[in-house]
Amino acid sequence: MAGNPMLKFVTLHREMPEKRDAQNRKADFGEIYREFAAERAAAQASRCSQCGVPYCQTHCPLHNNIPDWLRLTAEGRLREAYDISQLTNTFPEICGRICPQDRLCEGNCVIEQSGHGTVTIGAVEKYITDTAWEEGWVEPPAPAEERPESVGIVGAGPGGLAAADMLRRAGVQVTVYDRYDRAGGLLSYGIPGFKLEKEVVERRNRQLEEGGVAFELGCEVGRDVTFAELRERHDALVIATGVYKSRELEHPHADAQGVVKAIDYLTVSSKKYFGDQVDEFDSGEMNAEGKRVVVIGGGDTAMDCVRTAIRQGATSVKCLYRRDRANMPGSQREVGNAEEEGVEFVWLTAPGGFETHGMTPDAEVRQIGPEGQGSGVRPGPATGPVRGVSVQRMKLGEPDATGRQRPEVMEGADYLEEADLVIKALGFEPEDLPTLWEQPELEVTRWGTVKADFRTHATALDGVYAVGDIVRGASLVVWAIRDGRECAEAILERFDLATVEARTMATATVAAE
Repeated sequence: MAGNPMLKFVTLHREMPEKRDAQNRKADFGEIYREFAAERAAAQASRCSQCGVPYCQTHCPLHNNIPDWLRLTAEGRLREAYDISQLTNTFPEICGRICPQDRLCEGNCVIEQSGHGTVTIGAVEKYITDTAWEEGWVEPPAPAEERPESVGIVGAGPGGLAAADMLRRAGVQVTVYDRYDRAGGLLSYGIPGFKLEKEVVERRNRQLEEGGVAFELGCEVGRDVTFAELRERHDALVIATGVYKSRELEHPHADAQGVVKAIDYLTVSSKKYFGDQVDEFDSGEMNAEGKRVVVIGGGDTAMDCVRTAIRQGATSVKCLYRRDRANMPGSQREVGNAEEEGVEFVWLTAPGGFETHGMTPDAEVRQIGPEGQGSGVRPGPATGPVRGVSVQRMKLGEPDATGRQRPEVMEGADYLEEADLVIKALGFEPEDLPTLWEQPELEVTRWGTVKADFRTHATALDGVYAVGDIVRGASLVVWAIRDGRECAEAILERFDLATVEARTMATATVAAE
């Protein structure tokens, strides 16, 4: 073992990059983790056991060659480490920042299972790629030869951009259409800067443009162009719209002033971060400053909302979640960061309705069970902005079909949680694309997601593919990247096959003559 730079996990403890002090970091939207220095990155990478069956790689949706680039980092061979990391991942610097490593690669690290603490995979991945950008190793797509085929991609989120990158590197002519005024989708508008600084996304967008990817922004399919027109314009289409339709509550006064959707709230905050003029923020409608804020939900979007509200200057921020801490879907790391910044989590609670200023004195708030059943009591009229959430205390009962304990209402334990701003972070559903785009032949599942082949991502429409959340439902960025890359490979196979068939027919025609 002499001279072996690896297997240091026994003598070297796990370390994360230094975290900014909570009091300082909650005053801005900068990322909270500082960069590894070269020595610390190499030291932490050297903790990898180089195990024969790398569960970190197996549990990564992209199957990144993690042990290989950890070893190269430990040996100081960063250029090679970057070359290996980008072979399987279009956006390693983004995944290094926002992937829930505690549930994926790091959560399945062999030395973590043996009690030595996982390798800090995400932080090293971020360090490698940030170094690559600084050193000029990251280059725009530069195809060796241009191809005549054209592909249109509807949606400039991670799945669409991953497909665009791979197709452009192969020489395909690529145009990306998006309803927003910036590319990036969720990366630009749904994830706050303290997790993913916007310049990280924008430099990737610039790189794709420099490589020849065309962007038509502010272009909404069904409004500015029809889906049928796009099919005529391109040899293949990729649907990568994501899911942006917010799940709603059927509770009394759920549409009252001051009760807002998470995606709207985060989008407004991100636009303000970009420096845009945002009336909804400037008017106070989507601004938490000086307000008591209640966020409903327990996923990563809810974590983004509570931490954004803290930075906007809320007087208090509480998060209601109907299960306990152990059963919440959001990242435990993010929960810890939120608690450090002053967020209060109220476990085993669910909204039963909303009260507003100006409600009649005898107005009653209907009680709503966890599955949406109500007692039938008619609520009083909403005559003003929200003043609080009628909260139901819950208990965990028998497991449901997923194996998680089902939350049940504790009768007679309701109370009013006062609030000036309530943010509903209840998850997202797909829009009705067949209707919106006048494409009834576009098959969807019973959940409304687009039905696509699990390997090629081809839909029921010839030459039309679908990737990311519009197929999976609300999921992780890393899965969208994987889908986009796989889809690009399938499209290239289709084009290559068509080229071979055309040449065969041409040869046969010449021979016949």
